[in-house]
Amino acid sequence: MLKLNYSGHILEAGTDEAGRGCLSGPVVAAAVILPENFHHELLNDSKQISEKKRRELRPYIEEHALAFGVAFVDHKEVDEINVLQASITGMQRSIEQLSPQPAFIIVDGNKFKPYKEIPHETIVKGDAKFMSIAAASVLAKTYRDEYMEKIHQEYPQYNWRKNKGYPTKEHRNAIREFGATPYHRMTFKLLPEQFKLKL
Repeated sequence: MLKLNYSGHILEAGTDEAGRGCLSGPVVAAAVILPENFHHELLNDSKQISEKKRRELRPYIEEHALAFGVAFVDHKEVDEINVLQASITGMQRSIEQLSPQPAFIIVDGNKFKPYKEIPHETIVKGDAKFMSIAAASVLAKTYRDEYMEKIHQEYPQYNWRKNKGYPTKEHRNAIREFGATPYHRMTFKLLPEQFKLKL
């Protein structure tokens, strides 16, 4: 059962990201402040619910949230600053978009950097514990999936429409056959045999 609030502050934002483990595309983060009476029976950690249900939830969350923000950190920036920093940067950028600004921030995971003077708490598996983090996970995932479906049109041979850039067998086979695209993260180990090559 998801809890509505951690800190007791009415303006509590939950934040989460999607796409950290992907070989291509951006990291997308979202932040959400929910009202005190928020309820939707489908809401759960975005990994636990189907794509169809996530798509159904997104407009409901956006309509009923007191505030929400979504931020993209593209694959080039992921390569420049590393994926952990990209996740934190994305979450902070999504919080920046919130109006009103939160009095407290709850973060999925165990890593975050202070944002302005606002107190925060990191919560491991927070997306399965608190509604606002679960809502943020749904927004981050649906916005990212949509983007991957769009760039799938440019490079259909990688089937990003289905694998969304994750390191599936099919995705890796396509990299073997066709090489990397401009959307691939070059600091990632795109193929397991990468480090065995005699350069």
